[in-house]
Amino acid sequence: MSVQRYPLSGVTVVSVEQAVAAPYATRQLADLGARVIKVERPGGGDFARRYDTTVHGHSSYFVWLNRSKESLTLDLKDPRGREILHDLLDGADVFVQNLAPGAAGRLGLDAATVTSHRPGLIPCTISGYGTTGPWADRKAYDLLVQCQTGLVSLTGTPEGTARTGISVADIAAGMYAYSGVLTALYTRATTGEAHPVEVSLFEALAEWMGQPAYYTRHGGTQPPRLGTQHATIAPYGTYPAADGKEVLFSIQNEREWAALCAEFLDRPELVDDPRFATASDRVAHRAELDTVIAGRFARSGSDEILKDLERIGIACAGVNDVAAFLDHPVLAGRGRWTEVAVPGATVEALLPPADLAGLPARMDPVPAVGEHTRAILTELGRTDEEVAALRADGVV
Repeated sequence: MSVQRYPLSGVTVVSVEQAVAAPYATRQLADLGARVIKVERPGGGDFARRYDTTVHGHSSYFVWLNRSKESLTLDLKDPRGREILHDLLDGADVFVQNLAPGAAGRLGLDAATVTSHRPGLIPCTISGYGTTGPWADRKAYDLLVQCQTGLVSLTGTPEGTARTGISVADIAAGMYAYSGVLTALYTRATTGEAHPVEVSLFEALAEWMGQPAYYTRHGGTQPPRLGTQHATIAPYGTYPAADGKEVLFSIQNEREWAALCAEFLDRPELVDDPRFATASDRVAHRAELDTVIAGRFARSGSDEILKDLERIGIACAGVNDVAAFLDHPVLAGRGRWTEVAVPGATVEALLPPADLAGLPARMDPVPAVGEHTRAILTELGRTDEEVAALRADGVV
């Protein structure tokens, strides 16, 4: 029977990882077929395993981030644990770590040390604020970075700020680490040179703050906090229909604005109204425009409004909660759901968003903590007696 080949089949990734950013990067490498060996603490493992217990007793974070990996437990403070890790790195292509500030250096796992006699190894370091600079020693987590980059100041309503509902700094860092590793693998394959990759949560989210950064530096003030409305486009946001349900829509160009006026608002004269003549005019007179739109929405239910807006080519949507998202017809109609095994159960999971034509997605099980420890140690040449001794001493 033939073995399924994936784009990264034959690539081995060793990751000393925890929480979200590094596991997200390595899960995407695993999705493409890389062998990902996840190094965890003996006993409890990755602390993200205990963020919640909602998925058949497992953490929703951990199930999302750790399919298709092998779990090896190692006490890296013990010289024997570090020896095992270095044996693994001798046969690895990529080493990923997001240890606390300074920990990698103390353990001899910083990029310079692990590559000193492994010129082909690609180290990937994920930190909070970078491994150099004035904040290199500061701990960071997602909401701290949302605050430091100014994202929280943009999120919410005029009455108060809000964090985003998902871990955007972690996700951004994980995505850039993933793309950085892919770039480094490609560069190594084409030039023979292995380049270290470094990503910080702060600099990843700073990139996502590009538009408000330009707006603020050159406009003299930052974009206002407007809830679901858009700081530089109007109309753009949610409005309550007569049945109390909210509908979101946006106008992206003058053709759509003319169609909205004539065919939805029944106010064709507004096209030439100087208050609303251009996109900037509509933003400047947002309150007056919102009054007109609110009056129209108050006359119809949400389903009727959605049909009318779709009919005239205006992008629009109802406001789903998570349960409605799970039942979304696009996910069902495009076959985006599959199954993944977790210890003791099977759960539904979304396929990776990037489809590669002709290649099935890799959706292997989520590992139990230390599930592959014995097999990996045996592969490295440890005997049953040596493994037993390591277990007895709490090294694995």
